[in-house]
Amino acid sequence: MNVECLLRDSMKTKPKSNRGARQKTSTPKNVTRMNYNENPYGMSDEVKKAVTDASLNSYMYQDFYAVDFKKQLADLYGLTVDHVCIGAGSSAIIDMLGEVFINYGDEVVYCAPTYEAFPDMVSDNGGVRVVLPLTDDYCYDLDAMLAAITDKTKMVIVCNPNNPTSSCITSTDMRRILDACKEYDIYVMVDETYVEFAENMEEIDSVPLTNYYNNIVILRGTSKFFAAPGLRLGYAITGNRDLIKAINTRKNPWTINSLAVVAGETMFSDTAYIKETKDLITKERARMYQAFCESPDYKVYKPSGNFMLVRILRNDLTSQELFDRAIREKMMIRDCSTFPFLDNKYIRFCIMNPEDNDRLLHCLLNNE
Repeated sequence: MNVECLLRDSMKTKPKSNRGARQKTSTPKNVTRMNYNENPYGMSDEVKKAVTDASLNSYMYQDFYAVDFKKQLADLYGLTVDHVCIGAGSSAIIDMLGEVFINYGDEVVYCAPTYEAFPDMVSDNGGVRVVLPLTDDYCYDLDAMLAAITDKTKMVIVCNPNNPTSSCITSTDMRRILDACKEYDIYVMVDETYVEFAENMEEIDSVPLTNYYNNIVILRGTSKFFAAPGLRLGYAITGNRDLIKAINTRKNPWTINSLAVVAGETMFSDTAYIKETKDLITKERARMYQAFCESPDYKVYKPSGNFMLVRILRNDLTSQELFDRAIREKMMIRDCSTFPFLDNKYIRFCIMNPEDNDRLLHCLLNNE
C-alpha cells in the first residue's frame, strides 16, 4: 500500500473531541437548507398528528424499554427484538459503540471523506484512526481497506451511502469485508442513515446479512428520510445478541422520550409518505445529475443518497464563492473544503422539491 495514502494517528495521549465542529449552526431566515440532506417533504402529516395526540399524555412515564416500537422494527426486518437497540439518534449509538469496542491504542479503519462523527468516536475513546482516501471517483477501495487491517484493528467503519460523496457499496462487497474481518474478530459498523433514499436499496441493504454474520452492526436514524431530527430517534440492528446487551448496559434508559417512540411507531407504517419520498428523490436526483453532467464547469459523482458531491472545474471559482452565491439566492449548500481529502473545489447539496432544485440549477449553472 502507498504509505502516502494512509493516515495513521500516533496518539500518546487521549485527544480532545472535535465534536463541536459538527454541530449544526443556525440557518438565516427564509433560506432553503440544501446542506442538511433532509426529506424535502418534511415530517409526514400522520407523524405530526400522532405526536400531537401523544403530547396530551406526556405527563405520564413511558415504557422506557419501548418494547412495542422495537417489536415493530424487528417485524419490519424479519428479526427478533433482541437484535434491535434504539437510542437518541444514530449519533448517540455511535458514541455507545465507541465505549463498547474501543480501548486505548485500538485501531479503527475507515475511508475519508466521511461523516465527522466517526473520527470523534475513535478519538474520544483513545483509539487510533487509520484513515484511507476513497478512490478517484470517491468510491470505497476495498483492497486498501482490507490491507490496512492489522492485529491492532478493532473495528472497520463503512458509511453506506457515504456522506458527503453519496457513493455506496453492494451487499456482495460488504460480505467481502465481513469475511475478512471475521477471521480476526473485527467488528464492522455500517452507517445506513441514507439507505432509504437509494434507488438500489435492495442491493446495498446490509440488514439481511445479520442472519449470517455476528460481526456487523448497522445504524439507522429517522432524521434524514423521515425529516425528524428534533425527535432524536435512531436504532441499531445486529445479529449479535451479546452486543445488544453490552450497548443496553451503557445506555441511559431515559434517552428516548415518549413522543419520539410514538413517532417511530407511526412513520414506518406510513407507506404513502415513504413511496412519495422515494419517487420524488429518484426522479429529481436523476434530473439534477444529468444537468451537472452536461456542464463543462463541474464534475459530478454518481449519487446514491439524496445528495450529491460536485467538483468545480473552473479555475476562477471556489466552493466559498458558490456558497456565497447560493446564500444571496436564499439557499444554503455545503462548502466541502473542511472534509479530509477535499478542498475548496468541492460542494455538496441535497435533493429538494422541483422548484427549489430549479432555483439551485439556475444559481450554479448560470455562468457569472
